[in-house]
Amino acid sequence: MATLLHIDSSVFSGEASASRSVANVFRQTWQEQHPDGNVIYRDLAASPVPHITADAHTAGFAEPAARTPEQSAAFSQRVRLIEELEQADAVLIGAPMYNYTISSTLKAWLDNVILFGRTAGETPSAKDTPVTVIASRGGSYAPGTPREGSEYVQNYLEAVFCEMLGMDLDFIVPELTMAPHNPAMAELIPLYEASRDQSVERAETRAKELALRASA
Repeated sequence: MATLLHIDSSVFSGEASASRSVANVFRQTWQEQHPDGNVIYRDLAASPVPHITADAHTAGFAEPAARTPEQSAAFSQRVRLIEELEQADAVLIGAPMYNYTISSTLKAWLDNVILFGRTAGETPSAKDTPVTVIASRGGSYAPGTPREGSEYVQNYLEAVFCEMLGMDLDFIVPELTMAPHNPAMAELIPLYEASRDQSVERAETRAKELALRASA
């Protein structure tokens, strides 16, 4: 039975969120291919995971028998999140850009699941698992644009998912999402619409590809 881990981190709900809208297309397409499959869903805006603590961090380097009760309790929460990642045949993450980077809730999730000696290190436990990130943003930070140097979402997540976790990363980037709402960006609405339509199409295609891979 194929398992999809779906993480949302947008503070906006429903169609008000570009990342959620595109991620939902991916998820629906995936479920059409795997009607009997399993979806593990976490909405980090509605139900944030705990930020990493000293107990949760140090427990990862301590022998189980040597952990304090506080370390054991904190570490058990990390293990639950790690197991969800390890169980997944594919991972889908909505990662809108806030103040040039990812949301603090998504960072907290990452801090919990990155565990050296297990998910990170020489033999990462989720190695080669495909992860698709819907990296929406209000403007454009693409190569050649004036704000190219302020792109810290894709650069950061590539370092985390590829270099640390050894996963198979792909980005879908709906951009210029503020164009319909900001009069100063009105002339960019056609580019926004093109980016939106392309993102939806890529989400459908990627979901079908990964669903087929999971069935192989």
